[in-house]
Parts: sequence; structure tokens; C-alpha cells
Amino acid sequence: MKKYNIFDCSEIIVPEISDERGNLAVIQGDVIPFEIKRVFFIYDVPQGKSRGGHAHREQTTILFALNGSFEVLLDDGIQQRRVVLDDPTKGLILQPGVWSILENFEIGTVCLTVNSGEYDESDYIRSYEVFLQLLALTQEC
Repeated sequence: MKKYNIFDCSEIIVPEISDERGNLAVIQGDVIPFEIKRVFFIYDVPQGKSRGGHAHREQTTILFALNGSFEVLLDDGIQQRRVVLDDPTKGLILQPGVWSILENFEIGTVCLTVNSGEYDESDYIRSYEVFLQLLALTQEC
């Protein structure tokens, strides 16, 4: 597992074209710092429920709030920080080895998720206890 911290999870801004017809935001190769292998979106999250609750071993993810807003709790095993996503042109890069929980979804929120890899269950760390154990092993090396 790669070792990143919560401050390595940075903001990305996608170009926006605006005119009297509305706004258009462009996500393409020169904006995203990796080759896009998978895209999905999360919507209709019930009040009080959360998504995520895992870390990736190798994959990088970018989250966008296409509509509405939500908070991302980032945790590197030492520090935590919260990031609010509420602008469709601003994304949050989630680095491997950082635990994330998506919560406090506003009604009507749509979260777009862009990934550096195709779905691979073995890339997911779904237990927080296992996550902490892997971090301890990484720090020993």
C-alpha cells in the first residue's frame, strides 16, 4: 500500500465554459492526473447515511459533487480532516492509503466518482482495523 496522508488529498478544478445557455464543465485527460478506467455516480443517499468507509491500496479516486453537497472525512491513521464538496467544478483527489467516509449528503446530491482502475475488490480495504494494521506495517518498512 502506498503511503499518503490527508494533505496529499488535494483539490482539482476542472475547466468551465459559461455563456447565456448555461455552464459546461470539462473532465478530460489533461485535467485528470491519471488515465480514467472507471466512472460511477452516487445519488439518492438517505438522510443520515454515509458512503465510502474504505481505503484503496493502489487506486486513486476523484470525487465531484455534481449537484448538492456532501462532506468527505479523510483519515490517514494519524490525522483527520473534513472537506466539503459543493461545487461541480471542484473535485477532491483521494490518494491510496487514505481512509474516506462520505457523509452529510444534502437532499438531491449527485456525487461523481472517477477512478484510476477498474473495479477490483482486492484493492479495497474495508475494515478500519485492517487499515490501521497495514499503515503500521508500512511505517515499519
